[in-house]
Amino acid sequence: MPRRTVAKLATVTAVVAASVLAVAPSAHADLVTYCIGTGGAVTVPNDLYVPAGESCALTGTTITGNVNVAAGGNLVVTGGNVSGEVRVAANGYLDATDTTINGQVVLAAGGYGAFLKDARTGNVTVRPKGTTTIDSFLFVEESTIAGTVNAGAGEVRLDRGTQAERNLSSTGTYYTDVHDSFVDGTLSVLNSATGSVVCGSAVRGRATFAGNLGGVQLGPNGNLDSCASGGYWGGDVSITSTTGGVTVDDNIINGQLTVTSNNPAAQVAANNRIRGGVTGDQAAATTNRSARAAAVPDREDAGDQRAETRRTVAVQEATAAGDARL
Repeated sequence: MPRRTVAKLATVTAVVAASVLAVAPSAHADLVTYCIGTGGAVTVPNDLYVPAGESCALTGTTITGNVNVAAGGNLVVTGGNVSGEVRVAANGYLDATDTTINGQVVLAAGGYGAFLKDARTGNVTVRPKGTTTIDSFLFVEESTIAGTVNAGAGEVRLDRGTQAERNLSSTGTYYTDVHDSFVDGTLSVLNSATGSVVCGSAVRGRATFAGNLGGVQLGPNGNLDSCASGGYWGGDVSITSTTGGVTVDDNIINGQLTVTSNNPAAQVAANNRIRGGVTGDQAAATTNRSARAAAVPDREDAGDQRAETRRTVAVQEATAAGDARL
């Protein structure tokens, strides 16, 4: 089983060359700031555009309009504020740290990825990859998503105190994991290639896991990832039609747990507190919480390499081009 991945990204110190103002080809001929390079604590009084294959790094910048990152572009924002939305095209990358994005974040089909840390955004959407060959990623740490998360591709992980203020839904991702986070709505993980892990987290609404190929792990002592504790579930939890194994350990479920059509049968530990009882097929209950987790590898390496490679490319481009101002 491939290791789970999580973003641990190095700080970008520079990214490409110059920025210019230009007239966008729109009916109202609105001005658009083209960013190729670095920008500081200034206000962009219109939309921002990162051209195809270029990189833009902003620190303390306020953008009063929307942001578009064209195909193959990189946008790194630290301490910024975006009044509108951010859209990232195929093979594009968004990195937002200590930044507020008042509108939605949309990663297009085949988008390279998005990393949010200490950020606040509206809805976050990862489009299905369709005919593209790129598997996207969405890594979120210590952030608030003031809306829904809807992912249709790639690696998805909410971690380190992240809050999703509405529903989290994924269909056809590589995996969807939630660690030490809060979903203030429903959670749905469908048809994931390597399944789902939820540890140390709380989900207010109903949770549905169905058709996942790599297994489902709720709490510690599973085969997918190592974690310290289970979670709290405010409604019913349903885990069905899963291959690769189902483990439910150290959870409080304020509803009913349904485990049907899973192969092998779900393992539901005796230390769970399930208010509505368990229905479906399950293996014999166990209180074994010993050293299995110690043998489970942390699935971090691949994601580290992917994200760091992307940022390294941006830094190399910047070094060759030098700094610029907005």
